[in-house]
Amino acid sequence: MSEEAQLRELMCLLAKSMFDRGLTGGSTGNISARTSDGGLLVSPSGSCFGRLDPARLSRFDAKGMLVSGDKPTKEMPLHSAFYDTRSTAGAVVHLHSCHSVALSMMPEADEDDFLPHLTPYAIMKLGKVKLLPFFMPGDAAIGDAVKGLAGKRSAVMLANHGPVVAAKDVEAACNAIEELEDTARLAILTRGHSPRGLSETQVQNLVTKFNVEWE
Repeated sequence: MSEEAQLRELMCLLAKSMFDRGLTGGSTGNISARTSDGGLLVSPSGSCFGRLDPARLSRFDAKGMLVSGDKPTKEMPLHSAFYDTRSTAGAVVHLHSCHSVALSMMPEADEDDFLPHLTPYAIMKLGKVKLLPFFMPGDAAIGDAVKGLAGKRSAVMLANHGPVVAAKDVEAACNAIEELEDTARLAILTRGHSPRGLSETQVQNLVTKFNVEWE
């Protein structure tokens, strides 16, 4: 099996795993990954994470031209913005996961540092998550908002919509976005109970030890 064929299979396997566990439902969510020749594989428009077909993934060449597969997700400006501004981005995942969306609607949500500091792994895998305002799905302005961050964030939360994470490869991106949703779930479960989170010193120690982007 070729390297690209393996990547196609992996993208569909990981997407189905997230769908089967309720992290995104129906025809929501989208996923993309860099190919070895500098192109992209992208989940098609209106596709379901539980039933992605490796052969029908949208295939872009290194110049950004669609060369095969189905019509890509309408969120291409969002994906492209991460690839254009983060040289380390090898994959991008966007979900409509319930707990993170719920947390984005809370009046106390921090726009600059969306996730409360509850566990080490969200900090290690995501750094600070930027909460962006609501945009219409597919609006090119979402991409502009991500570009406005100048590559300084690997993850954003689209208010009333869902999280987006870029990482070095598709497996890392999926692991990180699951950590984001798990942390949001913890925040919702403990809301109103004054949970004992990590101290600022503990956070800074994690940032230093694991070389976390923290701006």
